[in-house]
Amino acid sequence: MARVAVADGITHVVCTPHANSHYLYDPQEITEKIEKLQQKLNEEGIDLKLGRGCDFHLSYDNIQEIKPDPSRFSINGLGYLLVELPDFGISHALTETYYQLQVVGLTPILTHPERNPTLQSDKRRMVEWIRGGLLIQVTAGSVLGHMGKQAQRMAHQLLADRWVHFIATDAHNTTSRPPKMREAYELIAERYGSDYAHALCIGNPLAVFMGKPLASQAEPLHVYEDLQEKSWWRKLFSR
Repeated sequence: MARVAVADGITHVVCTPHANSHYLYDPQEITEKIEKLQQKLNEEGIDLKLGRGCDFHLSYDNIQEIKPDPSRFSINGLGYLLVELPDFGISHALTETYYQLQVVGLTPILTHPERNPTLQSDKRRMVEWIRGGLLIQVTAGSVLGHMGKQAQRMAHQLLADRWVHFIATDAHNTTSRPPKMREAYELIAERYGSDYAHALCIGNPLAVFMGKPLASQAEPLHVYEDLQEKSWWRKLFSR
């Protein structure tokens, strides 16, 4: 997988095992394994930099565990946190949950919403989260149609509206889900502009890897319009 990634132009990879009720996430053990793999890559001359993260499930136990130790689950312990939602039964209290994560210094990144059946049927549920500072990550395979038509359709809706901040491989193997980005990068550059493609595939991910603030982002569409309309009406009736 490392060789495939490097051949595709990838320079950095965050290793993200699940952290949920089925998979115990032990950051020390994961770090040790990543260090061993990094040493092997260096010995083999494979120019790839590995980092540590996880796919953080928003369970009660996880949220209670992360509050006293925000670095435990975040990418390289530097504050950006990948969060994954259940396919169904998404709580209406998530806005408050994201706020609680931010209070302890974390920046949540929602992974592959375009593949979530609940959000596919109502992506407007994401608007309030985005207003609150939630960042969005879409899978490269979804952009290319490898994750089904619905995921592809929603991925391009999110891209067109500039709701996306990151493109990720979400790679699992070298066959059905390989670590490839170049094709998705080129398609996004062609349809939505090279600057946007560079931000999603290079600039923003590198900032997260290094724990740095993101550069200025494209203004998302259809997120703040109704707030502006309400503000206009308030101004009118306050005269």
